[in-house]
Amino acid sequence: MHTTGKMQECIQACKNCSEVCLANVTHCLEKGGKHAEPQHIRLLLDCAEICQTSANFMIRGSDFHSRTCGVCAEVCAACARSCESFADDPEMQECAETCRSCAQSCREMSAMAG
Repeated sequence: MHTTGKMQECIQACKNCSEVCLANVTHCLEKGGKHAEPQHIRLLLDCAEICQTSANFMIRGSDFHSRTCGVCAEVCAACARSCESFADDPEMQECAETCRSCAQSCREMSAMAG
């Protein structure tokens, strides 16, 4: 299976985003309060999981990868917005940036394959 440069970039963006989101679940639970609200934690976990799934679909060359990338872009964008709301938290700002970058890469993959 031959992957394009863009696909390789997207796979890496997805893996990176998944790791960052998972790490931030622990960070948020330790901080408590607004950081630990169920909706925010759920988004971080959803984002981590869809990113890993999208990476796996691309690695396998699945015919459905453009669809998983489309959903991944939506979830990443929502997660970025949630993380951005913690303006005074550098970890959350980094997470938002990582999610935005992954969302952009996944949007491109989704459009290319469609």
